[in-house]
This record gives sequence, structure tokens and C-alpha cells, in this order.
Amino acid sequence: MKIKAYLKPQCGWSMGVRAIMSKYDLEYEDIDIINSQENYAEMVSKSGQPLSPCVEIDGIMLADVSGEEVEAYMLENSLVGSTSKEANSPTDRGCSDEEHEKMRQSQSVRFL
Repeated sequence: MKIKAYLKPQCGWSMGVRAIMSKYDLEYEDIDIINSQENYAEMVSKSGQPLSPCVEIDGIMLADVSGEEVEAYMLENSLVGSTSKEANSPTDRGCSDEEHEKMRQSQSVRFL
């Protein structure tokens, strides 16, 4: 299975996608859309919209999804089997206002 995940370095939704990849021990390409304008443009071109995360699995684009939605897609399509392993972070939410403020203060490069 070939997986390309268009993610922000620090984002609740993006961390949820990473948590699902880790939960199922999946290899994937983590594509930074914040610090690379080219990566962001590629995501928008492929997904047809500007919101993230976007995850491409074997050529199928899941646009503006949570980790929970990615997991449901993979289970429904038998790309992964069920597991008792827990995700290492929430898979169904974005960042809190406090986390957003901390990121704003620490990031020097932003394209969005």
C-alpha cells in the first residue's frame, strides 16, 4: 500500500493521522504542507481543495480527513485488519486554542 499524507508539522488533525499510521505500523510519506509551498500546491491540486489533512492511499485521495476517518476507510476497504492496539494520540480532533497560540509563536515560516 502506498500512502502519502499531506500534513502540518503540529496540528491535532495531522497528529491523529500520524497516530493511525503508527497504530497499524504503516509506512507512509509524511508531506509537510506548511514549510513547503510546493507540497501545499500539490495537495490542493490533487485534492481539489485547500484543507488538511489529506491522505492519498493507492491513488485514492481522502480530503480534509481526521485520523478516525482514515482508519474507517482502511478498515472498510480491508486495507488493514482490526487491532487492539491503541492510537498514541486523539484521532478525532484539532488543536486547542492554547496549542494554536503556541504554534503561532514558534513557527517562523507559514504559507497558509
